[in-house]
Amino acid sequence: MSAWLHIVGIGEDGLDGLTPSARTVVEAAEVIIGGDRHHLLAEGMTAERVAWPSPFDALIDTLEGYKGKRVVVLATGDPLWYSVGARIGRSIPPSEIVYHPQLSAFQLAAARMGWSMPDVETLTVHGRPVEQMIAFIQPDQRLLILTTGAETPAQIAAFLAARGFGQSRMTVLAAMGGKDELRFEGTAADWDHEVPAFNTLAVECVAAPDAALLPRVPGLADELFHHDGTMTKQEVRAATLAKLMPMRGALLWDVGCGCGSVAVEWMRAARFSHAIGIEPRDDRRVFAAQNAAALGAPKLELIDGSVPEALDGLKAPDAIFIGGGLSRETFDVCWNALRPLGRLVCNAVTLESEALLMALHKEHGGQLVKLQVNRAEPVGNLTGWRPLMPVTQWSLVKR
Repeated sequence: MSAWLHIVGIGEDGLDGLTPSARTVVEAAEVIIGGDRHHLLAEGMTAERVAWPSPFDALIDTLEGYKGKRVVVLATGDPLWYSVGARIGRSIPPSEIVYHPQLSAFQLAAARMGWSMPDVETLTVHGRPVEQMIAFIQPDQRLLILTTGAETPAQIAAFLAARGFGQSRMTVLAAMGGKDELRFEGTAADWDHEVPAFNTLAVECVAAPDAALLPRVPGLADELFHHDGTMTKQEVRAATLAKLMPMRGALLWDVGCGCGSVAVEWMRAARFSHAIGIEPRDDRRVFAAQNAAALGAPKLELIDGSVPEALDGLKAPDAIFIGGGLSRETFDVCWNALRPLGRLVCNAVTLESEALLMALHKEHGGQLVKLQVNRAEPVGNLTGWRPLMPVTQWSLVKR
């Protein structure tokens, strides 16, 4: 089928900013779909005007209903950069769509700031939890953020200040490329501007000497997590994540997730990764939810249930960590659900669990290691080594 749907990026300069070919497509359209703002930017057309459907998930059905007509969807900037074009492209074959990109908000903001695009992190919290930007707060990092609304810059300023980045420089840019373009500047510690609801935020992270260092490399300090003492400790957690191999967009099952330390670090380590934590104890799920929000992984999904029953019906994972609830039945369910090239890691501290891991290793292969960590702690006026419980770790890749 030939293309019937055109997705056109439009900026604050409206039709005048479109290329001749894109403008011709809009002028020839029989149906134009977009938000109120988009329709105002493309006034004077004779096409039928259609607003975004509610709920927004009905968009694909709405579009399909107009197949056979000349249909245009208006989007802000580049339709494939954190925009509606990507959502449509996942449901309608690419051969039926023509994209007409405009300069994105990121490109415009980088030009206003004089920043090189390869040297910044581009994020969106538009329609997403604002807390997810926390994972990107690091010394000397530059961030460009599509915001949710007028209140978002103040929320982000609070996140920065609370973590020792109060002197970070913040710039809000609104209506870029239009006659009413606005710019607001300040630091996170003293941010008090009232800004338009539709804006882009530029942040230049400046760390105080006592700032919290939260790298995206796994192995965050134990004290950064709310927990009841039962958790995968820092050194073992780093080794565990190395074997789980976080990758962009990948899904982790964290079986017996406790306070969620492994799942949270998985989501921090690779962009757009996901995690499902299965934990039967209410108090530990509360810890996990608090940790996910505080450390920049607010989309962690938590399930109240015991394994293996709670695993039924879950989306097939790319990696599985079994930190609690280990049994042969749980392993069998997990192994069968794991996708090809999936990684499975089991940690055990009891002799009974260790014996099971040894038996499973004999049957399936993989790597079996003993992790022993000793931490220096005060012994009276002196210092000595205090051992943590040894951990037997079994890991393998599904071939």
